[in-house]
Amino acid sequence: MSIKVNGTEQELDGKLTVLDVVARTTDKEFNPDGTPADGSRPGIAAALNGAVIPRGRWAETDVEDGAVIDIVTAVQGG
Repeated sequence: MSIKVNGTEQELDGKLTVLDVVARTTDKEFNPDGTPADGSRPGIAAALNGAVIPRGRWAETDVEDGAVIDIVTAVQGG
């Protein structure tokens, strides 16, 4: 399947969810409810085809061929 993640085309195999793509992109492990497995604060938002997906629905939201996913992480600084 071909999808675009943060503007970059990616070829991936198999059935994927938004949670799978977020985990691959951020190199973090997540629980099914979208919280980081290490207990940290995520500071991550994900949009599928322009619609923001609530973190609690990442695991149940399938990604289809041609999807566009934007993943945004919060950064603190000044």
